[in-house]
Amino acid sequence: MRRVVVTGMGAVTPIGTGVEKYWENAKKKTLGFGEITRFDTSDFKVKLAAEVKDFVAKEHMDFKAARRMELFCQYAVAAAK
Repeated sequence: MRRVVVTGMGAVTPIGTGVEKYWENAKKKTLGFGEITRFDTSDFKVKLAAEVKDFVAKEHMDFKAARRMELFCQYAVAAAK
């Protein structure tokens, strides 16, 4: 079994990217859900979701690397940094 050491924290959430922004908004009781914007919801009953908004991948990683990754991978890399 391999051991892992956590040396920091990262957060990419609907209420903020980065631990400080996330914690600040959590203390303010900021809601992270709203209307779905990433796809057309006209055929669905549900219209609300907790999407990560205002995320710019090139602020957290190399632009070329970000282009080759799915969005969830970009979130993971940003949180890991």
